[in-house]
Amino acid sequence: MATSDGFDALEREVVDHVFRMHPSAAVELGLHAYDGRLPDLSLPATEGWAATADDLLRRIEAVDAATLSPARAIDRFLLRLLLEEHLFGLRESMDLDRNPMGYVGAVSLTSYLARDYAPVPQRVDAIVRLLEALPRLFDQGRARLRAVLPRPFVELALSMAEGVPGHFDDAQAFAATAGLGERVARARAPAEAALVEFLGWLREEKLPRSTPEFALGPEKFQRLLFVREGIEAPFDEMRRAGEADLARNRARLAEIATAQGVEPGALYDGMARDRPTAGEVLATARAYVDETREFVRSRSLVSIPGPAECRVEETPAYSRATTTASMNPPGAFDTKSPVGIYFVTLVDPKWTAVQQDEWLRSLNRPALRNITVHEVYPGHYLQFLHLRSTPSSLTRKVYQSPSFIEGWAHYAEQLAIEAGLHAESAWAEVAQLHDALLRNCRLLSAIGLHTANWTVERSTQLFRTEAHLDQLPAYREALRGTFDPEYFCYTLGKLAILDARRRLLARRFGGDLQAFHDALLGEGCPPVGLLDPLLDGEATG
Repeated sequence: MATSDGFDALEREVVDHVFRMHPSAAVELGLHAYDGRLPDLSLPATEGWAATADDLLRRIEAVDAATLSPARAIDRFLLRLLLEEHLFGLRESMDLDRNPMGYVGAVSLTSYLARDYAPVPQRVDAIVRLLEALPRLFDQGRARLRAVLPRPFVELALSMAEGVPGHFDDAQAFAATAGLGERVARARAPAEAALVEFLGWLREEKLPRSTPEFALGPEKFQRLLFVREGIEAPFDEMRRAGEADLARNRARLAEIATAQGVEPGALYDGMARDRPTAGEVLATARAYVDETREFVRSRSLVSIPGPAECRVEETPAYSRATTTASMNPPGAFDTKSPVGIYFVTLVDPKWTAVQQDEWLRSLNRPALRNITVHEVYPGHYLQFLHLRSTPSSLTRKVYQSPSFIEGWAHYAEQLAIEAGLHAESAWAEVAQLHDALLRNCRLLSAIGLHTANWTVERSTQLFRTEAHLDQLPAYREALRGTFDPEYFCYTLGKLAILDARRRLLARRFGGDLQAFHDALLGEGCPPVGLLDPLLDGEATG
């Protein structure tokens, strides 16, 4: 059952159509033909895009799956999801009509600043083209956004924008290294003016009229599970699984606390005492990158495709307000460099001494080691090395399931503890459990906020009680759930991988954990609802 040339052509057509609406995603994957582009988000343009997507869906449905190999039949389904998830955003969740964050978020220049994929002048060209296109984008936002917007969305859009001037400063300084700083300055001025005008409009006109209503509702939430993860089971099953995982993690934390003669919440105070100084954070993170790589290798947990190189750098100004740490991995189509960039947010010199100490408490050594497991080895960086090095179809290189990506990295944290990472003390496991409880609360909060009329206050209390967060971080977690219902992805993906391991490790892989992990990562980043057919030994490739 060979794949037809017609299906190959249709695959390329679908992928290109998706990237017309989301060129930044293509750039992140290493497809630099899309550099410097912003989508046309006017209503006529997106309606035209949706009409073409409808036609592509009909053409996909017309392909007889029986004429394709099992692997390409799954690709056919993934192409359908690629289109349906974006149509969902346009027609059902109405993201461009009700969330100004989508317009402010288009400002990011990180792909051009962080990755050395081309000479500086070529990357500056892309930055300038994007800056020149921003005023039109903000005009489209003002024309399109509804009269009454969800208050959390407006507040968060305004908060996101605080880091933009610093981000533009970084771009100008980067261009200056090639004598092109003035070129960026000229393009930056109207872009920044348009952003200021857009933000003023949000603050003066939209914020006073905003509403606390934000929820998708049960039907759309259920639909989201399908278009993003291929899941048709009722979301209540996900809720019960999340509650059960929370109970397991809570019980294990209580067991450790009892052994130490303290309350569970007090464990975090003990962990926080082992923290680096402000000047030691990056060096500590670099040491943990080396340590966790050697741990993965020595325990034969998962293969490490070569070459591999991970740099540790300070989080750029644009992302500081929303990010503790993150991974900028090499794109699936980036053939030039395997370098991953592990960003860690340092203390801000403008903070008070108390604020700086609080930040360093949160970046204590056990927590930072667990973050490194998640972001680097065997988490995101290693995952994207596999995506980059595994021969696979265009669809498998492009499809990016949040629950698989974040689920793998969250699973990696538990895997490291199971394999004995720093088992000589309880702190490594306490750090892992702390993050697991946080992700459990995200799953339950997403469901509550979007299907059960939960308020932000009720969600905040969940994070305070079950994840042991202080008021401000608990509130910020709850607020995130209003606009990001998919932050269920960490726990959902982890549980899906654990379930696949339980069912298949002995039967299909003879108990060989590395073989299971390599097969799993060899499938790309598929929706977790497809793990069964992908790993059953018949539909891979």
